[in-house]
Amino acid sequence: MSKRDKVKNVAQITKGKAEQAAGKKLGKPGLELDGTIDELKGNLKQAGEKVKDAFGK
Repeated sequence: MSKRDKVKNVAQITKGKAEQAAGKKLGKPGLELDGTIDELKGNLKQAGEKVKDAFGK
């Protein structure tokens, strides 16, 4: 996994968590849902990169 991809994925996960927290705090379920989706996307990308690494790309 390239460091650049890892940083991008972690940034997306962090962004998602921040959106979730803001959505809860502000009472905006749409923002909270967007955050959940961003976090899941980041986690899936991380998993995909780990699989690539395991099989030698």
